[in-house]
Amino acid sequence: MKWVEARIVFDAQDPGIAADCISEIFYDFGLQGVIVESPKTEADTDTDIDWAETDITCYTEHAIIGYLPKNDQLAERCRIMETQLDRLTREGLLTCRTAFRDIDEEDWAHSWKQYFYTEKITDTIVIKPSWRTYQPEPGETVLEIDPGMAFGTGTHPTTRMCIALIEKYLRPEDRFLDIGTGSGILMIAAARLGAGAMTGIDNDEVAVSVARENLARNHIPPAQFEIKTGHLADNLTTRYSLVTANILSEIIVQLADAVHGVMEPNGLFICSGIIESKQKMVTDKLLSVGFEILEVRIQDEWVAIASRLT
Repeated sequence: MKWVEARIVFDAQDPGIAADCISEIFYDFGLQGVIVESPKTEADTDTDIDWAETDITCYTEHAIIGYLPKNDQLAERCRIMETQLDRLTREGLLTCRTAFRDIDEEDWAHSWKQYFYTEKITDTIVIKPSWRTYQPEPGETVLEIDPGMAFGTGTHPTTRMCIALIEKYLRPEDRFLDIGTGSGILMIAAARLGAGAMTGIDNDEVAVSVARENLARNHIPPAQFEIKTGHLADNLTTRYSLVTANILSEIIVQLADAVHGVMEPNGLFICSGIIESKQKMVTDKLLSVGFEILEVRIQDEWVAIASRLT
């Protein structure tokens, strides 16, 4: 398959909000992830280099990159993108320019690897790309990941917060469910933190295959997990102690009506993929269907919520 890389370079008074707005345009097309380029200060760069690889790319501009399939929907998607960017410009949120280029599937599958480095997610958890080397410090838990064509490198704020909340709330041998599992990164984290039986579900068959490969790469016993293609919590009969969903806000709201049906009494639900402006929408929905909000974390205008079924 052929792909088109859309690179939107922008300038804004609040780059974080602008990046979220541009990313939402891609997400509305059904893309599960984008690449975010942000200029680093000298201090930021030095901090990264202290413990990770030393070939980190330093950007001079803010940019969002998404990959669109080159099919009969491409022209309409480009038109919609230009319309939405024009609207954001008229509203004074940003100024931008867009560049498109054709890219082969093989190049697309590997082009993002230059953006992905070993990163420390919590005080003890490190995420390492499978193609990089890293010598762990005593007490560190290393999660090795190759997202392939699935969403979930582990470095996005939503994933980082989900992993931190799993680390905090998961109890030994908890039954664990990850809805929209992507690369399987949250399942790997849960397994390494002591989860019992685990299930991952995703509507993308490629993601299901990638997740299986990543769990095997991290030596998670096949008998401990099941990963399958499906829609949200449909057709699940097992009940789980801890459920995660790192997906879009609107999908979490849709999921909230059904997720308590697959949860044990007093089960925990951790969700993210929520931009700050939609936090109230999600928390209001969770409260309305019987969840107690335990904790809300915010990082770079992204929100993660831990809740308990009451």
